[in-house]
Amino acid sequence: MARTEHSMDKMSAELSKEGYLVVNYGYPSTSENIDEIATTHVAKAVSECENAAPVNFVTHSLGGIVLRKYLSMTKPETLGRVVMLGPPNQGSEVVDTLKNVPGFKLINGPAGMQLGTDDDSVPNSLGPVAYPVGVIAGSATINPILSQMLPNPDDGKVSVERTKVDGMSDHIVVPVSHPFLMHNPEVIAQVKSFLKAGKFLRDELGR
Repeated sequence: MARTEHSMDKMSAELSKEGYLVVNYGYPSTSENIDEIATTHVAKAVSECENAAPVNFVTHSLGGIVLRKYLSMTKPETLGRVVMLGPPNQGSEVVDTLKNVPGFKLINGPAGMQLGTDDDSVPNSLGPVAYPVGVIAGSATINPILSQMLPNPDDGKVSVERTKVDGMSDHIVVPVSHPFLMHNPEVIAQVKSFLKAGKFLRDELGR
């Protein structure tokens, strides 16, 4: 949310080194709602994968919810594995607290307004996942003000507990803050592990 595809450049480069054909797709995260982003932009990103199979996804934050929305409407026959970094899979208390504060919608857009913890929020209306999903949650924060709005542990934007989603294949917590998850070497190693083997590296990293 409110970032460009360049925030995923390091992740893209590392996965390219592993032999993946990477499509690092940017979308208008602050001007469209989740349904619009999912319907228009995920489909375009998938089309850029051409005939590659399987098609895996690596998402950060809002991207995980956008993808869940897309896959609730259509499921590519070539769908492989999904790794979500810091996803508000059950919403975020930060949105509950700040959504009526002047300027919040201007900064975070209509999609940001849809990420609360109420039953009618988009994340909580999507139901369980029915495909291989690995979730990486952060437990460090550089935003103590927002962390006061969240149950600990949290990454400054989302609590660890609310990153979880029914049906997920694996879940792991790393001591990284929300904005830096996609750059962190341990997170990148965990992403590679899940895409390759469908599980995270608990034994090797002592978790």
